Amino acid sequence: MNLHKHARLTPRGRALLVQRIQHGLRVEEAAQAAGVSVRTAYKWLKRFREEGETGLQDRSSRPRHCPHATADTLIARAIELRRARKTYRQIAGEVAVAVSTIARRLRQAGFHRLAELEPAPPVVRYEYPIPGDLLHLDIKKLGRFWRPGHRATGDRQQNSNGAGWEYVHVAIDDASRIAFSSLHPDERGPSACQALLRALRYYRALGIRFTRIMTDNGSCYGSRKFRRLVKRLGLRHLRTKPYTPRTNGKAERFIQTSLREWAYARSYESSAQRAQHLMPWLHQYNWHRPHASLGYHPPISRAPLSLNNVLGLHN
Repeated sequence: MNLHKHARLTPRGRALLVQRIQHGLRVEEAAQAAGVSVRTAYKWLKRFREEGETGLQDRSSRPRHCPHATADTLIARAIELRRARKTYRQIAGEVAVAVSTIARRLRQAGFHRLAELEPAPPVVRYEYPIPGDLLHLDIKKLGRFWRPGHRATGDRQQNSNGAGWEYVHVAIDDASRIAFSSLHPDERGPSACQALLRALRYYRALGIRFTRIMTDNGSCYGSRKFRRLVKRLGLRHLRTKPYTPRTNGKAERFIQTSLREWAYARSYESSAQRAQHLMPWLHQYNWHRPHASLGYHPPISRAPLSLNNVLGLHN
């Protein structure tokens, strides 16, 4: 119930008004005690006699009949035209109704946006059961700098023009979510090969050996050197569907996490200092950071590690 701030009677106050009249108080006296007019008191008394306690509740102020309301046939026609992906102005011209009315009615019907005309495709979540079944690979471009930029200082006049770029080649295991990243000067085939070899060595130390990798359709992953390396390693190369980042969603999600918790987590003096914090942050991510999809356990909880390997990695 939404009463205005100057309301004299609430449903409870109306019931008290009627109760006083039933106990012998005159309507005029009950109205004066409640601080309302005699006409108002008679109105609530009449509603109580006709409908009982339900008659003392608030009613909608919307009229029962509106001769100027848009006809249901016109609304149905407008929805039909909207399903045909017509604009508001085109629909208004065909049904001879104001554009504002068309917009209001389509919003009420749930056809305000064109994206609402077709239901969103269902989210298909998948997870390989064993660590090593699939390794997601991706690349994130980061700017180099030799002094803090506007993201940290707020001053856009302080920049590092000419510093260039560096590329974070990321890898994440589909089953365990154990991640690895390495920095490279470019995103060409040789750098992609080096990043893959570093990642495989890291996972091998954790007892994980891969049979498949998944990448997008980037030029470095389609280079001859990378294809020869994948073939020599005996890996099956899967590619994502073009313009469908959700296929490689685990890598995309890890990139966003690394940007938030590592790359942009603090004000670094230079990109070299940022690079020094990469491996410590990866250790924290893999060994200590709780992961929602793993029941809030760290990714290392799914690694096939022996006690000796765990002690060796910690040392």
